[in-house]
Amino acid sequence: MVSESGLFAQLILAVLLGMSVISWGIAINKIRSFRRTMDSNARFIRTFRRKAPLVERASSLRVFRGSPLMAMYEIGLTEAAEFTVANREAGLVDADAGFFLTLGQRQAVADSLTRVAQEQIGRLETWVIFLATTGNAAPFLGLLGTVWGIIDAFVSIGARGSATLAIVAPGIAEALIATAAGLIAAIPAVVAYNWSNNKLRCIRDDLDNFSLELLTALVKEQAASPAAIKAELQT
Repeated sequence: MVSESGLFAQLILAVLLGMSVISWGIAINKIRSFRRTMDSNARFIRTFRRKAPLVERASSLRVFRGSPLMAMYEIGLTEAAEFTVANREAGLVDADAGFFLTLGQRQAVADSLTRVAQEQIGRLETWVIFLATTGNAAPFLGLLGTVWGIIDAFVSIGARGSATLAIVAPGIAEALIATAAGLIAAIPAVVAYNWSNNKLRCIRDDLDNFSLELLTALVKEQAASPAAIKAELQT
């Protein structure tokens, strides 16, 4: 039936096939990527919450370089160390004191953490929008192919001057293949898109919660030398 369909219907089917293959590839890739990220984040949090100075945590957390939380951790500690060193040089805090951030500096660190979190989410969201596009467009492409096929069928009926079921049925069946193909492409894409959005929401919550936790730790931490932490992170 596909081979006997018109050229336009075959083109629609080819587009739907391409969209379906790409959607399945994206879905499989995102399943692996999100699971890997969530597992890495969970192990990072367990390590981070161990009772140890931040400089010692930096050494043990270096193995989580691929985790979005590690990117936030590095930028947070680096900026906090730079602000504290600047405040010491300005005489705002004793040399042996721990982290010292003014209210504005604390907000600057929080803004940097938010920026890094958004960058990490943006990286994870890559190609997810294609799943939504497939889920929304595929049924309409299939419907377009069906309508076009039905038009061809009725043109054929008019040319033959007869409208018996034996003449109408094959053309209608060929046309409906496009609708079926559109649904076959759209349904898995919609499921994968909703699943991806749910996992992205969980990861985004983890990043937001860690941002607050890191800021709290910076306030409580009494590191002897924030500059040492900056040097540790850069090694």
